[in-house]
Amino acid sequence: MPVTVLLVDDEPLVRAGLRAVLEAQPDIEVVGEAGDGAAVIPLVRRLRPDVVAMDVRMPLMDGIEATRVVLRTVPDPPKILVVTTFENDEYVYEALRAGADGFLLKRARPAEIVHAVRLVAEGESLLFPAAVRQLAAEYGTSKARESMDRASLTEREAAVLRLMARGLSNAEIAAKLVVGVETVKTHVSAVLAKLGARDRTQAVIAAYESGFVTPS
Repeated sequence: MPVTVLLVDDEPLVRAGLRAVLEAQPDIEVVGEAGDGAAVIPLVRRLRPDVVAMDVRMPLMDGIEATRVVLRTVPDPPKILVVTTFENDEYVYEALRAGADGFLLKRARPAEIVHAVRLVAEGESLLFPAAVRQLAAEYGTSKARESMDRASLTEREAAVLRLMARGLSNAEIAAKLVVGVETVKTHVSAVLAKLGARDRTQAVIAAYESGFVTPS
């Protein structure tokens, strides 16, 4: 089955460019488009895309609020891939905090766009660039540090979280730690539960905001 994608951007030329790049791939299908975040919810409910490629800045409802609403109201929600012009934009960081799964620059090369969609669809890796890591570290709070301390991660769970923060997939983490992929999945689940994180993105944000992991 192909990866299905919904494109959300207020610029028709951007949507047309993304559609052309993605539909050139045999394993990706663009199932719909929207010009504003306000139109996302009914389209997601009707089309059930695997991935929503979401612009951050739109006139009626921005990508941050649209991400929040999708994740709050849609059962088994799609993955959200933030698409934006500026990599160090605080809007991008807020979208990730709201629950987006990855980040893509509009000026990315076609191969990078395709890779981003596939990676986010798989759900086992993060698109969390250096600029966003730095923003997360700058947003650090004593509350975040206290939450990390209370989590009381084991040594192996801590190692898994550090590798997650570097964007490694479960298979790559397994290779690094010389354990099975299922073992890594168990550790990832434990990390998310202890941190009260909805997904990998939220866990990694917590890691940077608490200072548990620092930008390299």
